[in-house]
Amino acid sequence: MTKSSGKTHVLIVDDDQAVRNTMDEYIQTAGFQSKAVSCAEEALELLQTGNFQVVITDIILPEMGGLELTKFIKQNKDTDVIVMTGYSDDYSYEEAINIGASDFVIKPVRLEELLLRLKRVLKERKLTRERVRMMEKLQRLAVTDGLTKLFNSRSFYSQLETEVDRFNRYKHPLALLLLDLDHFKDYNDNYGHLEGDKVLVRFSQIIKSCLRTNDSAYRYGGEEFTVLLPETGGVEARTVAQRIRSALESERFEPRDGVEVQITISIGVTEYAHKEELSTFIQRADKAMYISKQNGRNKVSMLYAE
Repeated sequence: MTKSSGKTHVLIVDDDQAVRNTMDEYIQTAGFQSKAVSCAEEALELLQTGNFQVVITDIILPEMGGLELTKFIKQNKDTDVIVMTGYSDDYSYEEAINIGASDFVIKPVRLEELLLRLKRVLKERKLTRERVRMMEKLQRLAVTDGLTKLFNSRSFYSQLETEVDRFNRYKHPLALLLLDLDHFKDYNDNYGHLEGDKVLVRFSQIIKSCLRTNDSAYRYGGEEFTVLLPETGGVEARTVAQRIRSALESERFEPRDGVEVQITISIGVTEYAHKEELSTFIQRADKAMYISKQNGRNKVSMLYAE
């Protein structure tokens, strides 16, 4: 069974045929898709192939009980459970909720009350998903630059510490690129920041297209970018830098109709030296980048630790 027409799918589990058929009919009349079975074993079979958002189960069932079924569902499925029990049954609300049930209903069940509880569970389910999506979005925003979608400088320093720790453990080489767009302030002044933002976005795409899976790129600030190249020596890192420089050099931007502009980049390359300070590592890449600027821009320069 698959989810169809956007409806919520409900699975009813009760060994009393009259009860389950009445519930099934009432829930379908209320606009939901439902299925009714007599035991937990049948329910488990349907749950293997079906997409049910809510299970409504009696606690007292022929073999596997409703609480055991609830426990299995909460451990293995993204499904909410409403548990039903009679007044005389020796089960508490706390016991059902602790196992993972979303709600608890006393039998004999008033169908109007059951529908209200079902709607409440579905509302809470929707709110929970929205909350999860919001948290995921906030986590992405915390580590990425909103414009370029590259990682931000905060993320850069965190990842740099991780890569340096890995270097110290395994002695695999680690290289760093520091990249700065040439005359970018002039471009912004001449054509406006919206056009400048288009350059930043496109350049970020170019960087990513030139990197391997293990490499990572960051917007360091303004028109400055950094790239971490794990398990990469200086010579190989220089090749990557030249690939990025050449790709941008061949790009043409059109900030105004009939106006084509070439943007270039100055890049500094360096390789991490054993046990050096992170600030020293970054400063050396920065110094190499300024050498590229001093030598006419649109260049790649490399410095090793002394």
